Amino acid sequence: MTALQTVAMISMHTSPDARPGRGDSGGMNVVLLGLAQALAQRGIAVDLLTRAERRPEVVELGPGVTLRTLAAGPFSEVAKGELAALTDDFGEAVATLVGRSAPRYNLLHAHYWLSGLATLPVALELGLPFVQSFHTLAAMKNAALAEGDVAEPDRRVYSEAFLATEADAVIAGSSAEVDSLIDDVRAPADKLWVIPPGVDTALFTPRRARNSAELRRRFGLEPDRPILVVAGRIQPLKAQELAVRVLGAIHAHHNLRGWAPVLVFAGEPTSGAEGYGDSLLTLARTLGVGEGVRLVGSLDREDLADLFAAASLTLIPSHTETFGLVALESAASGTPVVGYRSTGLTESVSEGRSGVLVDTRDPETWARTISDLLGNAEGLLALGATARTHAEGFTWATAAASLTGVYESLLVPR
Repeated sequence: MTALQTVAMISMHTSPDARPGRGDSGGMNVVLLGLAQALAQRGIAVDLLTRAERRPEVVELGPGVTLRTLAAGPFSEVAKGELAALTDDFGEAVATLVGRSAPRYNLLHAHYWLSGLATLPVALELGLPFVQSFHTLAAMKNAALAEGDVAEPDRRVYSEAFLATEADAVIAGSSAEVDSLIDDVRAPADKLWVIPPGVDTALFTPRRARNSAELRRRFGLEPDRPILVVAGRIQPLKAQELAVRVLGAIHAHHNLRGWAPVLVFAGEPTSGAEGYGDSLLTLARTLGVGEGVRLVGSLDREDLADLFAAASLTLIPSHTETFGLVALESAASGTPVVGYRSTGLTESVSEGRSGVLVDTRDPETWARTISDLLGNAEGLLALGATARTHAEGFTWATAAASLTGVYESLLVPR
């Protein structure tokens, strides 16, 4: 058996070090860095490969973790919907880097379907083990399509089915994703592995609440006013519109001693969803809660940790979540979650320990749930404490150990 020494993780459409909540960056970026750093701590060198939007470069992101940007297509941002046309070019750039005579990596691990489409041929040509992580599946998104949203294209649907069949292993973030891989994608069950993500409990911690006064000043939030946070890219799939309607219902029927909460959106609209972002403010004004909504844009990890710790609750109204990393980060910060009971959130949120899952998308039901939680200070504090304990059960070290086991099982003569 070959010793596991060096791994390439491929993320063609978004750089792993890009700020989450901006453009096409999200939870996948966090997962890639978290896994890479934890693998490096186990003595496995990780190269993160992505498409260069400027000149190609090599950046050391930390001990044992290197970011390499590769030339494929124009040195500029390319809409995600157009990147499929560049997968052959990107795959050739990866093949050149890997080296055809003596490959520099033990295996290739593609993240998202575009990366798989580009690099599966490289792995087959060089005889390298190939691992695929999808992070989101077209089948899951299309099954829970938001009103006015556009279905994922057939090419993605067919590509994901092909990749799931051809990969040596497929890594899923949740049992819900595995169910979709088996039922919708028709992936071979013996190739599927569930490895939930971890959370940085040193960064996301209740102790950061001490920064809440400065954070409130920065975003113009009144002292002691309850904060409801919705974190993530602004797009119909994430259903931020429901959160605005919930705030309207709270103001109309559940005003808490004159201090109705303020709703803070941390994230930016994805390309093509700018109109959806504008509609949130229009809806808030229509419902009479315009002054209670803040769009603060994409935050760096430290500011996001401060915001979670300062918040009373985090809302996750998404139509679907493969896992729900935000739920873990919020819980680690001592802030319970109120989310829509669907797909991966049933695994990232522990009912009654780290938050509450709502079975309906009715704003009034959400408003009652949130108002009941905010109106019980002692209960909310206790829920925050158990939320932290729940999050501490998800570590990057555990995820990396599980992933190492999958990798090593594939390193046999081919």
